[in-house]
Amino acid sequence: MRCQRGQFSLPADARYLNCAYMGPLPRAAEAAGVAGLRAKRFPAEIAPEDFFRASDGLRARFARIAGAADASRVALVPSVSYGVSTVARNTRLGPGRNVVTVHEQFPSNVYPWRRLAAEQGGEVRVVRPRAGRRDGGAWTEAIVETIDRHTAVVAMGLVHWTDGTPFGVAAVRDRAREVGAAFVLDATQSAGAAVVDVDELQPDALFAAGYKFLLGPYSLSLAWFGDRYIDGVPLEETWISRRGSRNFGGLVEYADDYEPGAVRFDAGQRSNFALVPALSASLDLLLAWEPARIAAYCSDLCSGVAGRLRDLGFGIAPAASRCPHLFGIGLPAGLPLERVRERLDRRRVSVSVRGASIRVSPFVYNTEEDMDALVEALAEAAGR
Repeated sequence: MRCQRGQFSLPADARYLNCAYMGPLPRAAEAAGVAGLRAKRFPAEIAPEDFFRASDGLRARFARIAGAADASRVALVPSVSYGVSTVARNTRLGPGRNVVTVHEQFPSNVYPWRRLAAEQGGEVRVVRPRAGRRDGGAWTEAIVETIDRHTAVVAMGLVHWTDGTPFGVAAVRDRAREVGAAFVLDATQSAGAAVVDVDELQPDALFAAGYKFLLGPYSLSLAWFGDRYIDGVPLEETWISRRGSRNFGGLVEYADDYEPGAVRFDAGQRSNFALVPALSASLDLLLAWEPARIAAYCSDLCSGVAGRLRDLGFGIAPAASRCPHLFGIGLPAGLPLERVRERLDRRRVSVSVRGASIRVSPFVYNTEEDMDALVEALAEAAGR
């Protein structure tokens, strides 16, 4: 795969290695979103079928990205927290029961469970890696050991969002199945940049924010629901989720039945005529590039700098303990973070600080020169 920088409007001198923070909007997505906004100039040209056709197309695109055979299990939600809150609403906890999460997990997959525990009783168990280890194996062992017969839900990401550590998802899923716990995955830092296969992972629910590696606009995300939750109660009772809603002339003939599948979980006003076309255009690009090829491209960029960073005294996990598109860098002892930030800013290298890591997340618009600029800035900060 070749660099796709021409598909974006990034400044020529910017080294944007921060897709895990927010993916830049491709030119095609920008054009689609603007066209959608312009359509509102004359609403008579927006037909009833336009409320459904684009949304259904987006479901189908995300199903392909997520490796899901059935697009009807995909819902359009504004955020991961909205999706997780939907699942929490349909989960029974109670005294003596627990939800297992991961230390420093992204809050969207934490706060709904804390609310559930506060309202129904029970506890949220936060798993830390074994002392002195932060690799995926250490995390996985600790998570599996924390799950017991009282566990109602295991809620986690495919990778740790602060440093890209991959979890042993299959082992955790199997343990959750043994005790009858729900298995809820946040794929935000994976979907679009790595191969995600829902049919293989077999979660009970999976979510992905649209504005990161899916390269979409803010305020539109995707959710996939398995058998455990597919017939659940939505957060909103929207008109568009009801059977017969495509007949605008009959909307006052109220129907309590939902359309089949995950449509019931769609947020109100899901047919956003700017956001849906924009995210759809981005997913078209990702499907054309193919997640496996994207992952290989990013892996090549990251592997080329790992040894150089270690030689400078920075900490970086071996290839087997980091995902292809996202990794964390630990600072040498005594190196002030502010000095690192200043050197990175001077070279216009954009990264994030998350937890104890400098988080680096390149994508298809990055080049080896961008990675060189990262190494040079860190070398200068370390006085090397």
